[in-house]
Amino acid sequence: MARVVPTGWREIQASGAALRELETLGILADGLPDDYTVFHGVHWTRIERRRALIGEIDFAVMAPSGHVLLIEQKAGVLREGPDGLVKHYDKVDKNVPQQMARNADALRNRLREACQGLPSFVDALLYCPDYQVRDPGTAGIEPARIVDSRRRDSLCLVIRQILPPDAPALEARDRIERFLAEVLELVPDSDATSAAIGTLYTRLSGGLAHWARRIDCTPFRLHVTGVAGSGKTQLALALMQDALSAGRRLLYVCYNRPLADHVAQVAPGGIAVATYHQFGEALCKAAGEAIDFSAPGAFARIESALDRSTPERAIQFDELIIDEGQDFRGEWVRNLLRHLKPEGRAWLLEDPLQNLYGRAPLELPGWVSLRSDINYRSPARIRDTINRLLPLEHPIEAGSPVQGPEVEIMTYGDTSSLLAASARAITQAYAAGFKPPQIALVTYRGRERSALSPFDRLGPHALRAPTGEFDLFGNAVYTEGDILIDSVHRFKGRSAPCVILTEVDFETLDETAIRRIYVGATRASLKLMLLVSERAAAALLATLPA
Repeated sequence: MARVVPTGWREIQASGAALRELETLGILADGLPDDYTVFHGVHWTRIERRRALIGEIDFAVMAPSGHVLLIEQKAGVLREGPDGLVKHYDKVDKNVPQQMARNADALRNRLREACQGLPSFVDALLYCPDYQVRDPGTAGIEPARIVDSRRRDSLCLVIRQILPPDAPALEARDRIERFLAEVLELVPDSDATSAAIGTLYTRLSGGLAHWARRIDCTPFRLHVTGVAGSGKTQLALALMQDALSAGRRLLYVCYNRPLADHVAQVAPGGIAVATYHQFGEALCKAAGEAIDFSAPGAFARIESALDRSTPERAIQFDELIIDEGQDFRGEWVRNLLRHLKPEGRAWLLEDPLQNLYGRAPLELPGWVSLRSDINYRSPARIRDTINRLLPLEHPIEAGSPVQGPEVEIMTYGDTSSLLAASARAITQAYAAGFKPPQIALVTYRGRERSALSPFDRLGPHALRAPTGEFDLFGNAVYTEGDILIDSVHRFKGRSAPCVILTEVDFETLDETAIRRIYVGATRASLKLMLLVSERAAAALLATLPA
């Protein structure tokens, strides 16, 4: 299979001409050998002279030698005239041979500069899969450089004939490859890619919400154990919508404040969303007891109040969702159940691999259990890396058809090299096409113990960090910056297209290390980078099969 630059193209949903070009890209990727590279511009853009150039060159195939073949695809009907083949667009006719010659000449000129006088080779080919050229001699293009509907099954064979695999390598081969990958700036439109993957994930992971909501038991107590990316949040949101439609009062409770804030933003209006301690604080306020969080023992007083609470039926809920169940203590679950009507429905969603606080497993006698080990969010390369590096009792099962880009693993030594490596990783994320809101720098350590905490920027990158304060509307306040930095504990339950899991440092790959890496790595929906200390890298390598 040929290497395709940029990656991520199989995940794109397209129609019309773009869909036809993606189909051709699949033919090239599957039909050319591993040492060929296909550069494409189907859903990639670059800005030059204040205008976007989209797909000026449909495909550029580079052979192992460094020789380049430009492929101009013309789907649909062409017209053969006295000046050669013509393609009609709206009210404009475009001369195909002239267009191909312009593109090839422009690339030759730019390669001449990039290669600093060293020889390069650029050829061109017309691919018209829907049209049979009646008179190749008058088409204005060398007949051997035309693959029409009669020869479309031979496209890859013709390419190999023009670009033989055993041709001597050009001295400027590496420069040509860098030029095509960097100077042409063929980087993914990360907005389109991330949106498409998000839509795909929502559709695939909806299976858990579909089947879990069809289980019936009395009393209704359903315990859902699902790996990261299995669709637990989609299930919770579906339950909220069901409750609203049926006029039932639903309470959603989780442990982490950042997750509660996120769920509150995406939940339908009218749903009560809180952390366990937020819920307890609200009860204290209703009873006239103000909680001073600056005083020692504030959280203990909230927990004590919940232990004592005996709500009247009038203020109980019809439905209860406990999310992040692995972070709850058994008495917390019992306290919340007292706020549920006797005939109410209770759901507990958890992933034991995300138990970062060392809580004891919950005892749930009489609950019906449902388990899913299928991760629909993580691309195949992230999923395979996790399964290879971590000795999981239940390896993550494949749920997404997305391959995704390669996982990058980088090592660091001291704090200085950690800072430099983290800055480089952000720069690489930019180079891969990700925008600041799509990048999360997640530290393996807690914010209090992180070596990155004192810094408000890494190199040229300003960091956006939680201050621990909240505005008048209860929203978390962050420092001014472009790149979100947070701890693996706080980022649990959320995700980002590109996650840089940094400051991964441990001496022994114990249960704590396994869980932190698992949680951090499964936050990435497209791209993952791991910044690992030298001793942690040695510990990870020691677990790999010989």
